[in-house]
Amino acid sequence: MPSVTTVPGRWPLVGHTVSLLRSPVEFLASLPAKGDVVRVFLGPLPVYLVTTPTLAMELLTSDKFDKGIVFDKMRPLFGNGLATSNGAFNQRQRRMMLPAFSRNRVSTYAESVITTLATGLRDSWHDGQRLEFDAVMQDFVMTVAGRTLFSAELGPEVLDEIKHSIPIMLKHVLVRAFSPSFVEKLPLKANREFDEAAARLRRIIPEVVVGARKEDTDHGDLLSALLAARDADTGEAMTDEQIHDEVVTILTTGAETTAVALAWFFHEVGTRPEVRQRFHAEVDAVLGDRPATFEDVAKLEYTGRIINEVLRRTPPIILMRRAREDVEIGGVLVEKGSEIAVSQHTLHRDPRWFPDPDGFDPDRWEPSRTAELPKGAFIPFGAGSRFCPGHFLAHTEIAIAAATIATRWDLVPVAGQRVYAQVKATMQPNQLPMVAARRNA
Repeated sequence: MPSVTTVPGRWPLVGHTVSLLRSPVEFLASLPAKGDVVRVFLGPLPVYLVTTPTLAMELLTSDKFDKGIVFDKMRPLFGNGLATSNGAFNQRQRRMMLPAFSRNRVSTYAESVITTLATGLRDSWHDGQRLEFDAVMQDFVMTVAGRTLFSAELGPEVLDEIKHSIPIMLKHVLVRAFSPSFVEKLPLKANREFDEAAARLRRIIPEVVVGARKEDTDHGDLLSALLAARDADTGEAMTDEQIHDEVVTILTTGAETTAVALAWFFHEVGTRPEVRQRFHAEVDAVLGDRPATFEDVAKLEYTGRIINEVLRRTPPIILMRRAREDVEIGGVLVEKGSEIAVSQHTLHRDPRWFPDPDGFDPDRWEPSRTAELPKGAFIPFGAGSRFCPGHFLAHTEIAIAAATIATRWDLVPVAGQRVYAQVKATMQPNQLPMVAARRNA
């Protein structure tokens, strides 16, 4: 068996956590040069990390691994939802949830919620208005998530609590996950805020679930689909607790990823004149001045390429797994109970698969070029049996919102403002002030 290289720069007690949190893109992109399988330390915890598409797919599609320690730390937030559950229970829940994300359901969500809210947002701005655009996208996507999950029956106080509590938890969850276990028990402000927000959600969402179950009506929303789901083998429905966990998982993972992608979408378009010109030309040709609908998404080809390039550059930080048994991967023996991971940043920034990886090039997603990508080189939504079931909904929402906004507005970055990615649960912009300039006036 070959030896495994421990990545240089390990600090006492905290390991590589400082490097990972301080300069995540640079740190993770540097790993392939050190080996196909390397070892990093999250605090005192050793973690194997695979750095090639082939090994990423081997890890993510194998049944010899469960979710890893990062997901253990997220249980106060996600309970036993898809993001944290393992084994047969995870697969059962996945099978029951897939119909909620079918093409027909996504089409319904787009028609009843996404296009309507995107149009309302577009119509609410005035020429020259300065927007804190990351916050605007966060509020928009959380509103879409709430309405998609709970239809129009969701009370404003519930939606306000969701918008308030979930960003608080996302602010702290990554540092909490990468820190030694004793840190989360300390009387720190971050721990108190996280625990209080999780408790509020666990109090308010079950009330909505119980009310919807009593009503027993399909409103065409995600909650109705979850309530109607039945296990194919036993005919059993999800319990209220299971539905709660899945609702929080959807709200947190889906909404956060989509909001961040939309914010970066307009930042990248706004700072690249050629990309902006081609994006606007496509929107004008496909839509004119009308809002985008579900049927338009497939026609917005260049818009889709921009979305993929945004997802390539700003994916989640890391996917953790834990070996259920002794297993060999990449010629390295990983002992039972060991933590092993793959980073989308490592794969998405590898110049072997993505020339000029730090550049922003939507044309790298032309079909003739993507045909050359090895399987596993681009995994913004994971892979294998734990592939994110909401990926199609997320792409649809981003495309409809971006194109609808662009029928009227050019979002112009504010001069002199430095924008960079912060490491939280996702790669959020530190700030994103933009000015709405009317198009086609």
